[in-house]
Amino acid sequence: MPARPVPKVRVKRDSTQTDGQLNRARRVVRTSLDQLRPKSEVATGVLYCEDNLKQLSMMPAESVDLVYLDPPFFSNRQYEVIWGDEAEVRSFEDRWAGGIQVYVGWMRERLMEIHRVLKPTGSVFLHCDPHASHYLKVMIDEVFGMANFVNEIVWKRSDAHNDYGQGAKHLGRIHDVILLYRKAEGATFNALYTPLPDRTAERWYRHVEEGTGRRYNLADITGPGGAAKGNPHYEFLGVTRYWRYSRERMQELYDAGLIVQTKPGRVPAQKRYLDESKGVALQDVWIDIEMLRGLNRSLTKQERLGYPTQKPEALLERILQLGSKEGDIVLDPFCGCGTTVSVAQQLKRRWIGIDISPTACNLMVRRLAKIGAVNVEVHGLPTTLDELRELKPFEFQNWVIDRINGQQASRQTGDKGIDGWTFFLHDPVQIKQSDHIGREVLDGFETAVEREGKRTGAIVAFSFTRGAHEEVARVKAKGITIQLLTVADLLDRLDWAMRQLGISGGRPDLSLAPLPQFDANRHTPNELIASDMRSA
Repeated sequence: MPARPVPKVRVKRDSTQTDGQLNRARRVVRTSLDQLRPKSEVATGVLYCEDNLKQLSMMPAESVDLVYLDPPFFSNRQYEVIWGDEAEVRSFEDRWAGGIQVYVGWMRERLMEIHRVLKPTGSVFLHCDPHASHYLKVMIDEVFGMANFVNEIVWKRSDAHNDYGQGAKHLGRIHDVILLYRKAEGATFNALYTPLPDRTAERWYRHVEEGTGRRYNLADITGPGGAAKGNPHYEFLGVTRYWRYSRERMQELYDAGLIVQTKPGRVPAQKRYLDESKGVALQDVWIDIEMLRGLNRSLTKQERLGYPTQKPEALLERILQLGSKEGDIVLDPFCGCGTTVSVAQQLKRRWIGIDISPTACNLMVRRLAKIGAVNVEVHGLPTTLDELRELKPFEFQNWVIDRINGQQASRQTGDKGIDGWTFFLHDPVQIKQSDHIGREVLDGFETAVEREGKRTGAIVAFSFTRGAHEEVARVKAKGITIQLLTVADLLDRLDWAMRQLGISGGRPDLSLAPLPQFDANRHTPNELIASDMRSA
């Protein structure tokens, strides 16, 4: 008699069990796992196309100096699926299986691994929005400890906008939140300064030194806190006070002309020159870094890749300069279009990037090549015909377009049988993730090519029938050239394939080829979910 299957039982969590008890249990498990992990130096200059939780769990403990993460915001479901990869859909479904507590729990798992991989001198910068920042802060307090909270940074990400005109009854929402936590006391922290505003310079540095023309102000040199702070007490220039400097140092400054008494009996002050000012110490409200859309058109044109939530390089420059130094290791587990790793490369930091999207990882390789990083390792991308057959449909389309340095078709054009455009010549491309592509596909593509006013196009598939090749010969007599390229051609002889597409030199140098622009509306989340389910 066959054994009966054991029924699955859903275990309900004991509501009396506290998060603190769960965290202690997790720490015990992590400690045990850490003893099994290799203690070698972590590899850098590497992109991982993988779920970040899985990849983080494989990294050695205390191996990273700074982590910046910009995860999908709780309020921005429309931006969840950006590249048109079904891998994003699966991650999307994990995060949105429930409400805010599911989202926070999803983030907690990753923050616990981030805490583990950070060095004792490391810090984490978590970029979030006001919808979830307070929930996330409570969670990170538990993971990192309340004593290791450093700052809640407010970044003005947007120009002013009038939401009232759309019927909203709230103030303009124009800022993001960046939560800064350290791993432990003694974490790397570099003092940064912003330029003095012109008005401040005019108001405070209103004195002009005779002979040099240097502007200066007069700064207080009395000792704050008096004797309780250990400040010396003595008479100087007829005035007895607690002073900031010792008697000897005060005399040195006076002899150098840096101590000024404007009238006998007045408390002396110290000259501080405008041209020696470091500026204003950086505060926790950042309004001087402009976004990549809106009024700053020149910055947008330079950096914009079409990624809806792309952050400006200046923001990452400040974060990396604040919490790391040259040679340190920077990790971004939600790498997106690669701003963090690009800035890290430029600032002479070592870096590691993780993103679940193959399209994002390929874009990052091309973006890094633009700044001279040509030996980037990428792990997790498909490299064989069998692996490419297993890709979900839209992931496969994206792989082909990236392989030929092409551009995605818009949503409107994609509905008419064109999936993308070739590099430079902008000829239409149709992509089929199947074998034995025949005459009927060629007939339909011929119509699409003519509709676009083109005389050349290409179809990429795993194989073609004899009828397809005969059809190519027929349409050539009409003056239309259709190239039939196999996926094996793109894998094994890419330079030859690119020459068939009209690029005489083969695949162009990535440092010279233009970066692709992505249309976030090409595929909706619902379309990708349906595609993912059909091909499961």
